[in-house]
Amino acid sequence: MISYTLTRSRRKTIALHIRNGKLEVRAPLKAPIYEIERFISLKSSWIADKLNQSSEQLAQKEAFKLDYGESILYRGKLYPIEARNGSKFGFDDSCFYMPPNLQPCEIKTICIKIYLLLAKQHISERVRTIAADMNVEPSHVKINSAKTRWGSCSNKKSLNFSWLLMMADDNVIDYVIVHELAHIREMNHSARFWAVVYAAMPEYAAQRAALKQLQQRLRTENWG
Repeated sequence: MISYTLTRSRRKTIALHIRNGKLEVRAPLKAPIYEIERFISLKSSWIADKLNQSSEQLAQKEAFKLDYGESILYRGKLYPIEARNGSKFGFDDSCFYMPPNLQPCEIKTICIKIYLLLAKQHISERVRTIAADMNVEPSHVKINSAKTRWGSCSNKKSLNFSWLLMMADDNVIDYVIVHELAHIREMNHSARFWAVVYAAMPEYAAQRAALKQLQQRLRTENWG
């Protein structure tokens, strides 16, 4: 029997999740253990495949590091990390530049600072433009370091976006902005919500698919 952690709740069905190379089982409060383990047995091939994938991703994540000469994504394109004399760092449309002789962990920290600065500028500008086109008005626009959510919209119309979104190309960034602005009209994912998204971006399905591809890549990179 495959080892697993079990979480019981008021849910009606058994569900399996792979997290960090481990199997998590979520089951109804009264589901007997024999039924849970029979379900796991029936799904053993799927579990083995997913555990292997998860283990590979974890290994890649642990090996992930940044150094001079390597390239990272910005708005859908790869740009190199370069050393420059002095104490300044930033992005100049050709590379991410920073002082020389930094350790990989320091390089990553500076890259994140640059992404945050770029995100505050670009995303804020795009929100203003797209919000005007959609005839909606957010109360605030904030940039955060969320790892599992590209964006969110509160019931007070405050928008939050992860700086990681700056790795996506411009159309994908715009899709996430449209998605969150649409929540100002519809705080759900109903047919009405998707109609608002479609009206602003008819080709949103293609951008949504591209976003999932970026998610797959980021599962193998450690930006924590």
